Amino acid sequence: MKYPPAYWQKAKRILSKKDSVLKKIIKKYNKGFLTTKNNPFFSLCRTIVGQQISTKAADSIWAKFEKKCKKNIKPKTILKIPSRSLKSAGLSRQKISYLKNIAKAFVNKSFKVTELKKMNDIEAINYITKLKGLGVWSAEMFLMFNLNRPNIFPVKDIGLLRAISKNYKTSYPPSKKFLEKISKNHYGYRTVFTWYMWRSIDPSDVEY
Repeated sequence: MKYPPAYWQKAKRILSKKDSVLKKIIKKYNKGFLTTKNNPFFSLCRTIVGQQISTKAADSIWAKFEKKCKKNIKPKTILKIPSRSLKSAGLSRQKISYLKNIAKAFVNKSFKVTELKKMNDIEAINYITKLKGLGVWSAEMFLMFNLNRPNIFPVKDIGLLRAISKNYKTSYPPSKKFLEKISKNHYGYRTVFTWYMWRSIDPSDVEY
């Protein structure tokens, strides 16, 4: 059975008092919450597959990728699968390179998830982005979905920007000034705000 992050219920109460628009969305998707696989390597692979493509396309490629791995998504498994086989799952040459690079980092222990637990959000993002193929957005997804950090605001996420534009009836993309206002108003629980924005335009659960 899955449970929400420890901060989730408190965040919903606080944000509902601050934001009448968000309050309606929270009420509509009241039973939902952010979930995680609690599997760092899985999360990073899922993030890479989902880079710069729609959720629908990412889900399709991910299903094929899982099949190639026989649902055993582990570093040594990825390293053993030939690149041409991964390419036939719909992965680009660049993404295959990133996946294998991350698998090597886990195998040789040059990347340690335990180190992240000692870091604040900015430090953690800097540490994650040292891995080739993982930019700021990818690091933010990891902090949200694997480390359950409560205050992540992936300001360049297309889905988030679309949802803000739609729900707050503002321009697309929203202006820098408007995004700063949104960020400030939901500070402390921006992960929760982001999750509900995503749900408002796509009712299917988001998971990395």
